Amino acid sequence: MSSATRRARLRELIRQHGFVSLPDLREATGVSESTIRRDLESLEETGEAKRTHGGVFFTGPVSTIRQFQRGNPNDGAWDKKRSIALAAASLVNDHDTLLLDGGSTTYELAKQLVGRPLQIVTNSLPVANLFSANDSVDLVILGGAIHNRTGVTHGPYTDQMLEAINVQKAFLSVAGVNERGFYNSNMLLVETERCMMRAADRTIIVADSTKFGRSSLARMCDWSQVDTLVVDDSLEQAWKDRIPQQWDTHLILASPMVPPTQDGESIHKSSIEK
Repeated sequence: MSSATRRARLRELIRQHGFVSLPDLREATGVSESTIRRDLESLEETGEAKRTHGGVFFTGPVSTIRQFQRGNPNDGAWDKKRSIALAAASLVNDHDTLLLDGGSTTYELAKQLVGRPLQIVTNSLPVANLFSANDSVDLVILGGAIHNRTGVTHGPYTDQMLEAINVQKAFLSVAGVNERGFYNSNMLLVETERCMMRAADRTIIVADSTKFGRSSLARMCDWSQVDTLVVDDSLEQAWKDRIPQQWDTHLILASPMVPPTQDGESIHKSSIEK
């Protein structure tokens, strides 16, 4: 069996079951555990799997959920989002209660949290689907009207449910950032995100550097309402200087991803500006 065929077989096994132990993968493929580990490193590098103690979770695209299909690993935008996700995941402690909204960057963050013991509240169908086979997560999905393009719930029913919820950290994505604050393109979704912020002890924005200097239809909040901002290191120097000086918001710069080392592990570091 060629390595490409074997990895395709592993991918399908993990996709079908959600989680598979290493002994089960070894039995199914008839190869050594070291070979399986190398194959899993390859699948993890492309975002299709997440290794954990004793096995691996599936984190790739699911045919019934079309939003946020896996990006091309050679795509610079995908690479930025994944570096932001890795930096944001380092802010999460085991057993935290989190709120994740919809968006490609928060979806990448969710993939980094698979397998960890957490309480997750989300209005995102793709995020909920990602955690649905994960026994370590207590999952709550917010009801409401579904925005078809992004697969998130929003509107008065969603907002009403948020009134009864408290989380330690809310991770939100945005369509634009400028000196006046943070923006998204859907007015109903922005109102739901404001409810999310009120339900959270701490609001964390994840946004790639291309969103800066832009606005959108609806302003979600100003800078004073955001505790932490996680962005890739490609952010213009003017913004890197301005944010710590002008606003009381912690800035975390996610270092770019680098090629895997000889043992197959990617290196990633983040710097905290304030």
